[in-house]
Amino acid sequence: MIIKLSPQDIKRYNWYLWRVVISFFALFVLLLVVTYFGLFGDLPSFRDLENPKSNQASEVVSADGTTVLGTYYIQNRSSVTYAQLSPNIVNALIATEDSRFKEHSGIDFRRLITIPVLNLFGRKQGGSTITQQLAENLFSGTRARNPFVRLTQKLKEWIIAVRLERRYTKEEIITMYLNTVDFGAYNTFGIKSAAHTYFNVTPDKLTADQAAVLVGMVKGPGIYSPIRHPDRALNRRNLILGLMETQGYLTAGQLEELKRKQLGIDFNPMDHNEGPAPYFRAVLKQEIQKIFKAQNIVRSDGSTYDLDRDGLKIYTTIDATMQGYAEEAQREYMPQLQAQFNDQWRGVSRWKAIKNFKLLLDEGMYRSDRYKQLELQGKSEDEIRQNFDTPDSLELFTWRGDIDTVMKPIDSILYSKMMLRNAMMSMDPTTGYVKAWVGGTDFEHFKYDQVKVGTRQVGSTAKPFTYAVAMENGFSPCQEVDNVPITIKGYGADWTPGLFSNDILPGAITLRKALGWSQNYVAAYVMNEVKPEPVMELIKKMGITSPVPAYPSIVLGSFNASVFDMTGAYSVFANHGTWTEPTFILRIEDKNGNVIYTHTPKVVQAMDAQTAYVMTYMLKGVIEDGTGSRLRFKYGLNNPIGGKTGTTQENSDGWFIGITPQLVTGVWSGCEDRDIHFRSTRLGEGANSALPIFAGFMKRVYANPALGIKKSVDFDAPKNMTITLNCDAYKQQQQGTNDVDKKLGF
Repeated sequence: MIIKLSPQDIKRYNWYLWRVVISFFALFVLLLVVTYFGLFGDLPSFRDLENPKSNQASEVVSADGTTVLGTYYIQNRSSVTYAQLSPNIVNALIATEDSRFKEHSGIDFRRLITIPVLNLFGRKQGGSTITQQLAENLFSGTRARNPFVRLTQKLKEWIIAVRLERRYTKEEIITMYLNTVDFGAYNTFGIKSAAHTYFNVTPDKLTADQAAVLVGMVKGPGIYSPIRHPDRALNRRNLILGLMETQGYLTAGQLEELKRKQLGIDFNPMDHNEGPAPYFRAVLKQEIQKIFKAQNIVRSDGSTYDLDRDGLKIYTTIDATMQGYAEEAQREYMPQLQAQFNDQWRGVSRWKAIKNFKLLLDEGMYRSDRYKQLELQGKSEDEIRQNFDTPDSLELFTWRGDIDTVMKPIDSILYSKMMLRNAMMSMDPTTGYVKAWVGGTDFEHFKYDQVKVGTRQVGSTAKPFTYAVAMENGFSPCQEVDNVPITIKGYGADWTPGLFSNDILPGAITLRKALGWSQNYVAAYVMNEVKPEPVMELIKKMGITSPVPAYPSIVLGSFNASVFDMTGAYSVFANHGTWTEPTFILRIEDKNGNVIYTHTPKVVQAMDAQTAYVMTYMLKGVIEDGTGSRLRFKYGLNNPIGGKTGTTQENSDGWFIGITPQLVTGVWSGCEDRDIHFRSTRLGEGANSALPIFAGFMKRVYANPALGIKKSVDFDAPKNMTITLNCDAYKQQQQGTNDVDKKLGF
């Protein structure tokens, strides 16, 4: 039965319908107005729009100004400019998310009208423009589940979108969007991070198919992850490529060719522990925080900078190529050294042979993360020890890669303590710029930095300091001294140096030869002549920051120092007597490119240029005919290089510090605890445990002409030299002096 409506009924129903439409429109306008005036919360101010907040990673940049060594982040996000975006990523985004992006002013009303119609036919389409999505990313926070709260968020996004369109160009808006979008897993935020993580390229190098994969992840980074769901990611990519063809960004031929391609993922997830120079980056972060606090460097609103959120750019002196060479040299030699170490301990009872063995194990247990976690769980000491004595699945570091195994946690502590550690640093002696920094063997497992944070006994690498004082006080490298025991009195108990090896050279030998072969008796003789106080003062002037007591034993390196300080000290010899503070920060910029800190290194004239040059001659003797001679006969480095090996008591530490006119490099090897060490000096000495890593590094450096480090460069002799380096001429001078003395009756 069909009910016929009279014209009056139709008119009345139309009026009801219009009243409903007008009421909804009026309500919408009212909600929009009250939202505008902040009833549902404050809208971002003009300043907020000019400086939108987003957690942005701070970047550590190498010496070339472009290579990023690593980042500090809560969200791994780094910004790019529009010029650094491939047109492919821009086109893919517009084709997928907002085809009328270049035409609307923040809200696409035509699109809003078509949504209900398309939904009726089962074609779902979102109503948010790219600008609205940007407003949500920047200012809305977490999307609300409550429908009314979500409505108020949506209204805010509309208003913010219009304001953004008035404030920024279309290019700026799309750049901001791509810099803020979340690409889901692996701490990937922003297009720069995504391009690196999934394709190992920069955003300007993204191809059309790569761009389609990444844009496909925007609406569902988990669902369309090319790692977890490659089939879905492939289908989504092809769909987006089709949209790009429909809108004229691709030809039909290009579309068909691209759809036939595989995903082509080159997966490189970012991690704080990964990338070059992880130890350096960890120390750098701490140093920057100290600098900001000491110099009161704060943001414009007075709040402190947050390296994990504020998108700073830290420009460093680290040379990415040299850093790679240093890490390669370590990885090349340390497995061999570890094998030598293991062979010496095979079949030996650690309990009997290692001093303070139980104490070392207990200390390792107390410092472990496992112990701290069990303690937080309220476990008693007995329960914790039982846990450490119960086999468990553990991951262990090896030079062949990490391995999963089942063993007692207490045994894993012993395993770690029996692993040798190594550190090295290389710097330009003239500028003080640190070029390479390897603070340990594996940052994931052994996070303690041994370049700057850790200090160890320096052994015979301290001898040149005493010889330098002697040279400055009129001694000659050619002066001969009887190589016999000597006892020094007047500084507490009488002190007589011991011998750490049987390589004693009998008779009278020159000071150069004594240093070259690291003869303790002659070194002690020189110390007795110049006295400890001037030596200690020189050591301090050369940049050693750790305590150095004015006792005779410092000639043999009884004090502790860092690789950082020792390498800086040796740079004085190569830099004409001038100590230039080892420098690793050039400048720091905020996210807008404003320089907020510039480093100016300290400079100290530690000794005169003649003394420094004489010491380079003395140190070259170590390589030409001394404890460092294997650098020549085994590794083929015959160019001008000076250096000094160092070995501490019981072979606990092995050192080698090498100097060239352009690079000074310090290397240390040893175990975490000094009571665990090589059982023979033949293997534990610095010539075996540290020098080979220096050699591996320098050979790589010399093989790369682009670095500008040349074999042909020698140390510059100062003008008006008064110290004779020709020992034959020196002997004749001394003979003439002796004859005159005899005639005068002296």
